[in-house]
Amino acid sequence: MSTPALVLDLLGTFAFALNGALTAVRAARLDIVGVVTLGMITALGGGILRDVLLGALPPATFSDWRYLAVATAGGLVAFAATRQLERLAMPITVLDALGLSLFAVTGAGRALDLGAGVGQAILLGGITAVGGGTIRDVLVRRVPTVLSSELYAIPALLGAVVVVVPDRLGVGGLGWTLAGAALALTVRLVGVGFHLDAPRPPGVGPAD
Repeated sequence: MSTPALVLDLLGTFAFALNGALTAVRAARLDIVGVVTLGMITALGGGILRDVLLGALPPATFSDWRYLAVATAGGLVAFAATRQLERLAMPITVLDALGLSLFAVTGAGRALDLGAGVGQAILLGGITAVGGGTIRDVLVRRVPTVLSSELYAIPALLGAVVVVVPDRLGVGGLGWTLAGAALALTVRLVGVGFHLDAPRPPGVGPAD
């Protein structure tokens, strides 16, 4: 992985670990082990799923100590500063959106590097972005955010498309990666700000 891609990936890892640990604090009464573990699962689960599906073993999480270190740091920061961070609802939401967008583009880029096709790379970018949070929500017995929240998977897939298509056209690069992340971040925050949801079956109202 190139240095810019690694930096983006580690930044997304920290953001997701922080948000995942805070979600764990809100959803269940957990001790430090539980909080940090769920933060790490949120941050690392999607990437592990992606690498396993691609046959890239061991996953990057276990071959590069920096992922585990950054994820652990995010969980510990959330545990130590829970009261202060709880008052920062919007910044935490932005952190989650940032993690989602960064993981979508770096996940898609890694899939391309490992030989995945266009559709597969886009899908794996989405899995990287939402996989860890989905596992976390299942563990705390909550409906996964990706199934119920304002525009979650769709921004991730859009960001992945912006990375994958130019790459296949031979014009990919860091600029497109940043553009994909910016698009995913914008769409996610617009969804949160205006409470927009993905289409639902006719007659079905919004989730409680």
